[in-house]
Amino acid sequence: MKTIAETKKIIVETKSGKVQGYRSKGIQIFKGIPYAAPPIGALRFSPPAPREPWKDVLDATKFGPYAMQGFNALEILFGKLPIQESEADCLTLNVWTPETDDAKRPVMVWIHGGAFTTGSGAIPIYDGAPLALQGNIVVVTINYRLGALGFLYIPGVTANAGLLDQIAALDWIKNNIEVFGGDPNNVTIFGESAGGMSVTTLLAMPAAKGFFHHAISQSGATRPTLSTDKQSSETFMKKLRIEIDDIDALREVPTKKIVKIQNRITLKGGMTNILAFSPRVDGKTLPKHPLEAVRAGSASDVDLLIGTNLDEMKLFSALLPSMRKIDADGLYKLLQTVTGLMGIDESKVRQLIEIYQEARETPREIIDAIGTDFIFRIPSIRIAEAHHIHQPNTYNYLFTWPSPLFKGRLGSCHAVEIPFVFSTYAIPRIDTFVGKGAAVKILSDKMMDTWIAFARTGNPNHDSIPEWPPYDVEKRTTMLIGSEFKVVEAFYEKERAAWDGII
Repeated sequence: MKTIAETKKIIVETKSGKVQGYRSKGIQIFKGIPYAAPPIGALRFSPPAPREPWKDVLDATKFGPYAMQGFNALEILFGKLPIQESEADCLTLNVWTPETDDAKRPVMVWIHGGAFTTGSGAIPIYDGAPLALQGNIVVVTINYRLGALGFLYIPGVTANAGLLDQIAALDWIKNNIEVFGGDPNNVTIFGESAGGMSVTTLLAMPAAKGFFHHAISQSGATRPTLSTDKQSSETFMKKLRIEIDDIDALREVPTKKIVKIQNRITLKGGMTNILAFSPRVDGKTLPKHPLEAVRAGSASDVDLLIGTNLDEMKLFSALLPSMRKIDADGLYKLLQTVTGLMGIDESKVRQLIEIYQEARETPREIIDAIGTDFIFRIPSIRIAEAHHIHQPNTYNYLFTWPSPLFKGRLGSCHAVEIPFVFSTYAIPRIDTFVGKGAAVKILSDKMMDTWIAFARTGNPNHDSIPEWPPYDVEKRTTMLIGSEFKVVEAFYEKERAAWDGII
């Protein structure tokens, strides 16, 4: 007689080999499935390579290790997770599906955030079970190489390895998702922060074309200063005392030393170096800036849902002691430093301050609003502006639900929407971040149904929300998502227009 544990075992056969998952609460779950060869030895800093098929049944009942992690400032708020890291075994993915049948359900592939230096598809708030159950869809989360190991840029030698990992995962999904009950011809990629930036960057990468059909970018878009800059990589090699193009010597450096040097670089200069290791325009894997590529129609056949949170920067300023007592003079100096990266002159900086202070009282409020727009909202709008030229299914949102943490001082900050998308708002500590009560569940259910509707058809509309028109530059229609779903036109238009000619 079989035990309960044995009856819950599920075995499917992929093109890589058989994998054994399990059933729990109406969902079949498979964890830690390798989608590429271990990125070590000659494959360190190189594009991912196919993994040799395995002969025995692979145990897919536990998450695989995280990619090597850099410093994570959010641990100050949420505590340190007990995790296992590995350079060799990090390229894995996880699958949640209602059934391993031939129903060909829509597939949603989550790309995690974390400033391209931290994170994993195994983080509890990314649990795919509620979303898969709610929408009768297949949910996949992936890992990819992070920090210097994933995004060291040496022209002609290595670039964007972490993004190429994401494409390799999408390739594996295309070739294997049918045995998990998914439809390889209806795949949505979605992600937040660095994951959202990955989504919009994949829109521009030739190697990614054809692997997904819809895209959702949450609080990511693509940063204005993304370029061919290799300064952080040159600094990295100099600190290791290795010639800039000596990839063989670099492959011999201990992993912990690589992460240690990486942290020194990303932590220098506060927010300005946080993305020192991130996507770069290298002319090959990423031929041009994603905004330029999208404007030229690089992803004209992909439906796009893109948006940000109302108070993104309040999460980051809460972590910076220097921001708590910033005055008018400090505000101006800080903006000069940040906007100076884009060659913005003094008169423009003062003009921005004047426009933003009309609706705000303190320098802290002004810098939070300007930072939110500079880093998040305006880049997202630029992508929407460019994409709607080629694709009518282009939708824009603004998430407005405020976090109750710190007596509401975080507002609708960065990352607060994620637990609503995954219905993981009741996890301890997360519940204090997003709130509790019936209103939280109502918002989560509506948001899940909206994301699921978009994944099914490329259109987010469904019966529980007001009619959501596509985005265009005439009406600039945006869905406000918070205590209610509300359609607005030209929201914060004066502030948006202030960035014309700058970003």
